[in-house]
Amino acid sequence: MSTQSAIKKTLHRSATRGGANFGWLQSRHTFSFGSYFDPERVHFGALRVLNDDQVAPGAGFPTHPHDNMEIVSIPLSGALEHKDTTGTDGVIRTGDVQIMSAGTGIAHSEYNHSDEEPVKFLQIWVIPGKMDIEPRYDQKEFASEDRKNRFQMMVSPQQSDETLWINQNAYFSMADLDKGQTLDYSLNDSANGVYFFIIEGSATINKETLGYRDGLGLEGLSTVPIEATAPARILAIEVPMT
Repeated sequence: MSTQSAIKKTLHRSATRGGANFGWLQSRHTFSFGSYFDPERVHFGALRVLNDDQVAPGAGFPTHPHDNMEIVSIPLSGALEHKDTTGTDGVIRTGDVQIMSAGTGIAHSEYNHSDEEPVKFLQIWVIPGKMDIEPRYDQKEFASEDRKNRFQMMVSPQQSDETLWINQNAYFSMADLDKGQTLDYSLNDSANGVYFFIIEGSATINKETLGYRDGLGLEGLSTVPIEATAPARILAIEVPMT
């Protein structure tokens, strides 16, 4: 592990997150969102929102606007129906990742595709690299076997058939690790920071023990050592810090 500058650590335990319960929607907020505000938890670099959402059967978010934000949705179980003003009308399912550049302005709706089962998904906002671009939408399915005991990159700033493109120097990667498995996360840009979110299980990341839905942001490293202390699913969100 090499040090680029003084190492900075931002630790968010699952139980310290903000939250909202509207009946049809249960949400936990890693960063300030809606009625939850903590001046110490507004963002991690360009990472602005990390919401852990559960939507009841048949319910959802009616049409609402966004602008100048990169919005990534990752279903964890179930499926979401999505419509927006780019003309997109479809469904994202577990295994898919969705990205939307709000740019100059976009309106969309999201509903649980099922009338019987809840849908659980992560909604993540990243501050754009360039403002006022033309709104756009994309989604892609990612094979789970390609992240077995290694990081699978899903979102990157490079135009590629392998990843979804984001309007920022940001990278999203996910790994499914067996208990006891070790690996390093190598930053794609050593000037970036990286935020790890434990979707399932537990792991030790840079000597910090993390459990279910804990988050850890690290700055000043080029590689980060990870060991799964139980079967674990880990999301890594690498973003510029300025």
